[in-house]
Amino acid sequence: MVELLAPAGNFISLTSALKNGADAVYIGLEEANMRINASNFSLEDIKKASEITKEYGAKLYVCTNTIMKDKDIERLKEQLPYIKEYGADGIILSDISLIDLAIENGLEAHISVQENTSNFYALKTLEKLGAKRAILSRELSLEEIKEIIQKLKENSTIETEVFIHGAMCMAISGRCFLSYALYGRSANCGDCLQPCRKEWKLSFEEDENDDVINTSESEDESFIISHSYDGSYRTNFFSPKDMALIEHIPELIEAGIDSFKIEGRARSPDYVAMAVKVYREAIDLYQKDPKSYQYNPKWMENLMKVFNRGYDTGFYFNIPHEISENNQSKFIKKDIAKVVNYYNKIKVAELKIWDDLAVGDEIMIQGPSTGSITHFIDSMQIDGKAIEKAEKGSNVAIAIDEKLRESDFVYKLIPRG
Repeated sequence: MVELLAPAGNFISLTSALKNGADAVYIGLEEANMRINASNFSLEDIKKASEITKEYGAKLYVCTNTIMKDKDIERLKEQLPYIKEYGADGIILSDISLIDLAIENGLEAHISVQENTSNFYALKTLEKLGAKRAILSRELSLEEIKEIIQKLKENSTIETEVFIHGAMCMAISGRCFLSYALYGRSANCGDCLQPCRKEWKLSFEEDENDDVINTSESEDESFIISHSYDGSYRTNFFSPKDMALIEHIPELIEAGIDSFKIEGRARSPDYVAMAVKVYREAIDLYQKDPKSYQYNPKWMENLMKVFNRGYDTGFYFNIPHEISENNQSKFIKKDIAKVVNYYNKIKVAELKIWDDLAVGDEIMIQGPSTGSITHFIDSMQIDGKAIEKAEKGSNVAIAIDEKLRESDFVYKLIPRG
């Protein structure tokens, strides 16, 4: 059975992942992971996160995958016993010196994609060092992955993990210096400001001595270029589309991969909830009855509802040459209310709203214990009287079966024009 591994940048995302069927969740340890600008988790937070994951029968992996200097190793040596004591199952690392330290503390050592593991021989070496699992390079094709796994089956026990959904980086396995060169903020220490996602000004300086030849197999040399107010042109040519392999679940499962990973510790809980839900449904459907499995177009429609930069299949089937635009999600989340109370017996929530709300609106509720859920409002009341629309400043009651918690956040989902 393949593992579905989900990201969590905070406790709301953690609960969202688990409620929607994640087999395991990965979180970032403060000051030691590749998403330093996400909320991240302290040692005490890891204890609570582990307790929650165990309630769902899931595993918890802790990211410690930045570039490590001596002082970072020394700090982590003191933290690892607590990470184990507090219930984490393993750590994701990019510095192979941490393999021994992980094993000494009874933790699984998972090799980060930052290590750029691209071949069978690298996997065998990592296995000899004691690694339990390696996340394969994003630059491998599916055929190359299948060949590697076929060799591993003969005389190896190391597990393989691949990314199946989420952001792609302009650099080889995330080893990028653009942010550091421009701002002094290192991507390799988890502090990437993502200048590649910006809209860049494009200019050409012709030189009669230039001899430019297209040596790629692709005949499409176009970029998405926009004409600017100052007469120049701009493009997002550094920024690749997001990866989505929801249409290729059968091929991935048959390849023998041990873990499917969703990227997104810096993304919102609704993104985590939707991505996990969609891939869980597809994986379960195929594993239940491979012969009658059919791809459901609704899965991609649902993935388009949450943050995305447009979707591609990464390097799995060809070299990607399409570049991204801005967020392509179908909805805007508008912060409109918070939960004041939830009445369990009658399954009614009381909301304090600071924007208008009407029957027929779709809302999203998020909280550390609630996770992220969506709900169509089919009835509302104020002081026991049914209403069609509530104005901002009101306290309104809505019927909703799923238990909400006081101070949960409430958003209205507004279709993009």
